[in-house]
Amino acid sequence: MSMDGPTDDGPTDDGHAGRGSTGDDRTPAGGRILTLNAGSSSIKFAVYENPGVEPRLTLAGQVERIGTEPRIVLRTEKGEVITDGRPEGGAADHAAALTAILSAVDDATRGGAIAAVGHRVVHGGPRYDRPVILDDAVIEELSAFSPFAPLHQPHNLAGVAAARAAFPGTPQVACFDTAFHRGHPWVNDVFALPRDFYDRGVRRYGFHGLSYDYISGRLARLAPTLHAGRVVVAHLGNGASMCAMQGGRSVGSTMGFSALDGLPMGTRCGQLDPGVLLYLLQQEAMSVEAIVDLLYKRSGLLGLSGLSNDMRTLEAATTREAAEAVDYFVFRIRRELGALAAVLGGLDAVVFTGGIGEHSATIRARVCEGMGWFGIELDRAANAAGETVISTSLGRVRVMVLPTDEEWVIARAAAAALSGRIGSPAGMPDPTTI
Repeated sequence: MSMDGPTDDGPTDDGHAGRGSTGDDRTPAGGRILTLNAGSSSIKFAVYENPGVEPRLTLAGQVERIGTEPRIVLRTEKGEVITDGRPEGGAADHAAALTAILSAVDDATRGGAIAAVGHRVVHGGPRYDRPVILDDAVIEELSAFSPFAPLHQPHNLAGVAAARAAFPGTPQVACFDTAFHRGHPWVNDVFALPRDFYDRGVRRYGFHGLSYDYISGRLARLAPTLHAGRVVVAHLGNGASMCAMQGGRSVGSTMGFSALDGLPMGTRCGQLDPGVLLYLLQQEAMSVEAIVDLLYKRSGLLGLSGLSNDMRTLEAATTREAAEAVDYFVFRIRRELGALAAVLGGLDAVVFTGGIGEHSATIRARVCEGMGWFGIELDRAANAAGETVISTSLGRVRVMVLPTDEEWVIARAAAAALSGRIGSPAGMPDPTTI
């Protein structure tokens, strides 16, 4: 398992209304909210109470290995494990997994109606720059984005279908990983291809937007002056990217058209010369399916190390290949940090988040090593202790470690739907006019 799991950060540490957020933090009294993050073989979930101010976490967990050897884990808001084992009835598919989740939630909470369901949907395309209540037309449009995110979008929508069947008439709210980045300047979104490709949706989207939305709001509360300035956030985990923020809004991202671009990841390649793809097609006679499998499942840290996609395993390993995989990961982060600082015209803060960013003091230290010329001076003791601020008081650039909480951002959007502050997408612009 990679360092990209749930965090223990409380749900009361955010209040930001960024481009991908709901607008304000007031939520109506009453109503239990279920959040779902459906992957190819797992569903992460959480249950929030909606007491009238902010959604409050009560339960969290996941069903793993759907369709093979399913396992359900359920934790309290304090992280105490209350269920860990094979789900009752198994989990042959996403619908069965959701049934198992609901049964476990009912047992743990002694029943109670679900007032709204919030979903992580990776790709919102050019149109969706904020959460939206799902209906048949929206789902059909989101299905058309599946080629943009083939390892994520179909499974996200499978979770939506299962939840709609389980909760007919209950608001289903989609929150998009691309939404936070939709305000980019044109030069940060376009590829140097004939312009009609851009009009047809071939553009840079950026991902991990729910995480960046949460970190932006957290920073606004902890350090409003920094939030108003030039910040690079590094979301480092099995999926990894970096985001340049100005005044809390995204102005640049390392990920582009797909979730393959930018940094190397657990099993994904990161930045790749498109000529490599032409070579694989023409000279190696690889099929499209084989290339998809190579780039999404057999590359990144796993491919370079020949050992694992888990940073903890690689840090403990003694092989040259493992060390070189870590070296490349750090090199790319440092390179992208410089590039994003150039986009911002300077740098006031760097924030590490995600499983690796939050838990690997070694990676943080190596990224910051020798960066005194850049204004970064690491406090090694604070870094080793995992403190919130890990830069010295003399460093011009503040370096921080902030746990992220994507599920809370989803719960906030679902709460907004209950209060009528999120509705149908009827008022959104047509994507062809963007």
